[in-house]
Amino acid sequence: MPVPLIDLVAQYRAMKGEIDGAIQQVLDRGQFILGPEVEALEREVAAYCGTRYAVGVASGTDALELALRAWGIGRGDEVITSAFSFIAAAEAVVAVGATPVFVDIDAQTFALDPGQAVDAITSKTKAIIPVHLFGHPCDMEPILALARRHRLLVLEDCAQAIGARCRGKLVGSFGDAAIVSFYPSKNLGAYGDGGMVLTNDEVCARQVRLLRAHGSVQRYHHDVLGRNSRLDEMQAAIVRIKLRHLDEWNLARRRHALAYAQAIEQQHLTHVELPGERAGCEHVYHLYTIRVADRDRVQQALEAAGISTQVAYPSILPEQPALRRRARSVSVCPTARRAAAEVLSLPMYPELTAVQINDVVQQLANALQRSG
Repeated sequence: MPVPLIDLVAQYRAMKGEIDGAIQQVLDRGQFILGPEVEALEREVAAYCGTRYAVGVASGTDALELALRAWGIGRGDEVITSAFSFIAAAEAVVAVGATPVFVDIDAQTFALDPGQAVDAITSKTKAIIPVHLFGHPCDMEPILALARRHRLLVLEDCAQAIGARCRGKLVGSFGDAAIVSFYPSKNLGAYGDGGMVLTNDEVCARQVRLLRAHGSVQRYHHDVLGRNSRLDEMQAAIVRIKLRHLDEWNLARRRHALAYAQAIEQQHLTHVELPGERAGCEHVYHLYTIRVADRDRVQQALEAAGISTQVAYPSILPEQPALRRRARSVSVCPTARRAAAEVLSLPMYPELTAVQINDVVQQLANALQRSG
C-alpha cells in the first residue's frame, strides 16, 4: 500500500468529534477574528512553552517579520541565520529592510553552527535567528552567550519544533522572542495558515499586537503603520484541541524514529546516515530526514514504489535567486551544501504504523540496491 509523507485525514478521523464540536462553537458564536478562542490559545501556548506572552498572527512567516519589527530591526541592520532552512526567516529579514547573513550548519543536527556565527558578526549585526530545523533544537547555550556578548536579539524559529527540549527546557523559551507556525503539516497544525509570537517582554508583545491589526488598538485610530495579520477564531479553536494531544503525538514521532533506526539497522543499510540527536536534546521529528548518496535516484525509486518523500531542502539559501543580491554569506557553507545534496525525508506522522515503517525501509533497501 502507498505510504504518504503525512496523513492529516487519519489525524482528523481520530479526533473528529472534538474538532467538529470546536468548529461548531465558533459558528454558533459568530465571531471569527481575534475573539475568545484566539485569546485562550494565546494563554495556553504561552503556558505550554513557558513564556509570559503569546500573540496570534496570520502565519509563521508573519510572526518572524512582526517580531523583528517589534524589536526595531530594519534598514542597515544585519541578522545572522542558517544557510540551510526554509526561506521564511531570511524573507522576513529582507521584508523589514535588513540583510540576512548566512552561516553554515552543524553536520549532525542541521542546526545553525554557533562557531560559524562568531565570524559573521559586524558592527551592523543586530540579531540572530536560530532555526530549530526538522524538530531538533539548536545548541542554544553558545548562541545565547554570543548574543549577550554582542548585545544581539535572539529570535528563535520554532516553526518545526514546538515541544522540543534542550537540556530540559522547551524551545521558544530561550530567546528574547520566538515564533511558532500552525501550518497544517506542522507538529501542531491548523486547517489553514496561522502563527504566533512568544516572548517574555511586555513591550514586544504589545507592539506585535499593534502591528498585527493595522497599527490600531482603538478602532479607526492608527498609531503606526501595521498590517492585517490576525489569527482567526476557527484556526485557534482547532489548534486548541490539538494542543492537548501535542506531547502524545511528539512521543509517537520519537517512537517512530526509533523504529526507523532499528529497521534500517536490521536491513544493514550502512550507507544511510540517520538523523542525529545531540546529548541533552529531545528531537520531535517534524521530519525524519536521512542522508543518502545518489539521493535523487533513490527518491525516484521510492516514489515509484508508492512511498512519498520530500527533499527539504534541495539548495542552500545563499543560492536562491530572490536572495542573491539581498544577503551575504560568511563562507561557501560546505556542510549545508552537502546536506542539500543528500537529505531525504521519509514519511513521519503520529498515526504511522509499524507495518508502514517496515514497508518504507524495505523499499528504501530495494532502492539503494538498484542505485548501486
